[in-house]
Amino acid sequence: MPRPAARISVSDSPVHWLGANFWSRTGGPLMWRSYDGEVVAEELRVLRDHGMNMTRSFFYWPDFMPEPDRVDEELCAHYADFLDRHRALGMTTVPTFIVGHMSGENWDPAWRGGRDLYTDVWLVARQAWFAREMTRRFKDHPAVAGWLISNEMPIYGAEGADREAVASWAQLVVDAVRAGGGTQPVSLGDGAWGLENSGHDNGFRVRDTAELCDWLGPHVYRMEDDPVRQHYAAAWVCELTGTFDRPVVLEEFGLTSAFASDENAASYYRQALHNSLLAGATGWIAWNNTDYDNLREQPPYRHHAFEMHFGLTDNEGRPKPQLREVRDFARVLEQVDFARCHRADTDTALVVSSYLDTLYPFTRAEDRSYVQETARQAWIAARLADAPATVVRESDGLPDGHRLYLVPSTKQLLSPSWYRLEELARGGATVYVSYSPGAHEEQRGPWYAHLNELFGVRHQLTYGLVNPIEDDETVFTFGRPFGSLQEGARLTFRTAGTANSRCFLPVEPDGAEVVATDAHGRPALLERRVGTGSVVLCTYPVEHMAAVTPRVNPEATSSLYDALAARAGVRRPVTVDDPRVAVDLLEHEDGHRWVWLVSQCPTELPVKPVVAPGHRLAPLDGEPLESVVLAPYGVVVLRLDAE
Repeated sequence: MPRPAARISVSDSPVHWLGANFWSRTGGPLMWRSYDGEVVAEELRVLRDHGMNMTRSFFYWPDFMPEPDRVDEELCAHYADFLDRHRALGMTTVPTFIVGHMSGENWDPAWRGGRDLYTDVWLVARQAWFAREMTRRFKDHPAVAGWLISNEMPIYGAEGADREAVASWAQLVVDAVRAGGGTQPVSLGDGAWGLENSGHDNGFRVRDTAELCDWLGPHVYRMEDDPVRQHYAAAWVCELTGTFDRPVVLEEFGLTSAFASDENAASYYRQALHNSLLAGATGWIAWNNTDYDNLREQPPYRHHAFEMHFGLTDNEGRPKPQLREVRDFARVLEQVDFARCHRADTDTALVVSSYLDTLYPFTRAEDRSYVQETARQAWIAARLADAPATVVRESDGLPDGHRLYLVPSTKQLLSPSWYRLEELARGGATVYVSYSPGAHEEQRGPWYAHLNELFGVRHQLTYGLVNPIEDDETVFTFGRPFGSLQEGARLTFRTAGTANSRCFLPVEPDGAEVVATDAHGRPALLERRVGTGSVVLCTYPVEHMAAVTPRVNPEATSSLYDALAARAGVRRPVTVDDPRVAVDLLEHEDGHRWVWLVSQCPTELPVKPVVAPGHRLAPLDGEPLESVVLAPYGVVVLRLDAE
C-alpha cells in the first residue's frame, strides 16, 4: 500500500524546503531594531553554501505592530531588504506573523491589555488586520515562499483553549492572508501538537489544521530515555502527521550545544534528517541559524542561557558540526533527485487506536498518552525489523491492502474494529494483537469485543485482579517454526510496567495453536487460522514494556516483528540481519529505487545486506557491492537495480 508523502507545490511543481529558523546574531528577536543587512547577508550565505535554500523568518509582533492600527514602516523597510538579500542568494523565506512567543518567553504588544487571543473579537480582528497588511506589502516579492500565522500559538495562547474558538481564529487569520493577496502556501505554525499527535488536548486539532492549511509543521524537541527513541522522535511525529494527507514540513527541530557534544549533536541531526525523510517529511527547517553569546544580557537569553546555543553556526558565523550534517543531507537529496522520488509502498500497517485522538466519555487522559507511547515503540520496532509500517488510524477506518496489521499492547479499540480485524484476517492478512489491560486501575482489562472467539482461546481472567509477570525477564520459547524463527528459538524481553500493566493474559487454546510459551509453560504466542489469513495473539504487552524501559532499543520485539513479516509474506526488497540497522526505500519515478541503511549502533558496524533475487546494490556513484561499513549512528544510501 502507498505511504503518505504529499509535497508542497509551486507552479504545479513539487518543491522541498531545507533551511533554518532565522534570527540574526545582531539582535535575536530584536534584530529588526538594530538591523544590519551586511551581517544578514553573511549569515544567509553560510547557510546557502551548506545546501540550504530557505529560512523561516519572524515579524516580532511588539515591534512590527506598536499600536493596534499601525505597522512600523521602518521595520518593514528592514524586512524588505531582508527579502532582497534572500533573492540575491537564490533563497526564499516563510514569514511568520503573530510572534508573541519566542525561546522561553511570551512577548505581548503593549496594547493587548490581557485580551484573549482567540475569543476577543477586537483582538482577533487586530491579528487578522496585521496578517492582511503584512501580506499586502510583501506578497509579490519572489523571496516569499509561504506564510505562517504564528509561532507556537498553543504556548502563547491559553493552554486547553476551546477547539471551536481556536478553529474559528485560525480560519479568520488564514482568510486574512488570502484577503491580502497572498497566493503562496500557508500554515499555522502551531507545532502540530494537537490531540491527534500527542493525546493532549490544547484546543488545536491537526485534523482541523489539515482542512484549512497547505502543509502541517511539527515542532519536535523531545527529551527521551532511549537513544533510538530519541533518533526517531521527529520521524514518528512526521509519520503521525502525514496521516492527514497534507505535506509535512519538519518546521522546527534541533538542539542546543549546551545539552550535547559536537559529536552527539551531529549524530542527532543526521538521524533526525534521514529518519524524518523516510517517515514522509518533505521539508526541514532547523532551529536555528546561529548562536547568540553576545546577547547574554538580553531576554530571553539572560534567563534561558541554553537558548543561546541552538545555532547551526557559532556566534562568529563559523559552521558547527550539525550544519555540516545538513550540507551532507542536501547532497543526498540532490544525488537521489528527491523531487522525483516517493516513498516505497509497504505491506505493514500499524493500527493506532482512536483512543489517542478522540475524547470518549468516561475515559482518562492516561489512555491517550499510553496509546501514543506504545504505538511509537511498535513503529520503531517495525523499522528495526526492516518492515516499516504505515500508520493506520482507527478513527479513519481500517483499510484493506496490507499483509500485516500490528495492534500493539492494546487495551481499547471500538467494538466494530475488533470484528473488522477478523475480517481482514479472513481475507488473507496476518493480524497481530498483543494484550494489555492499560496502565491505570480504572476498568482495568481488555476492552475487546469478542476476545475468545477472535483469538481461538478461553481467557482465564479474574474480575478486578491482574496476573502479574513474575520474572524480571520474559522469555518466549518457540515450539514450532514461525516466520524467520526456528523451532526452539528464544526471545527475551525486559519486564517492566506499573502494578496495573506489568501483567499477562492467561489463556487456554480453543482452536488456536500455541506457537511459543513463556518460562512457566503458559501460552505466550498463539495463532488462529482464519480464512486465508491468521490472527496472532501475544499474551504479554511486549511493546508497552519496552516503551517504559530506558535504553532498551533495539529489543526483542523487532525480532518478533521480523518473524511476523516473514509469516505474512511482507515484501522486503532489502534486509539486514541486524536489528541495529533499519532499512527503508524511496522509489524514483524512472523505476529504480534508493535504499537507506540507518545504523543505531554507537560504533562502526560492518553489514551485509540481503537483497531480493535478481537485484543488486551499488553506491550512489560506484560499482555493485555486497557489504557496507556503517559509521557510528551512520547512514548509507545505495541504489537498488535489477541485475
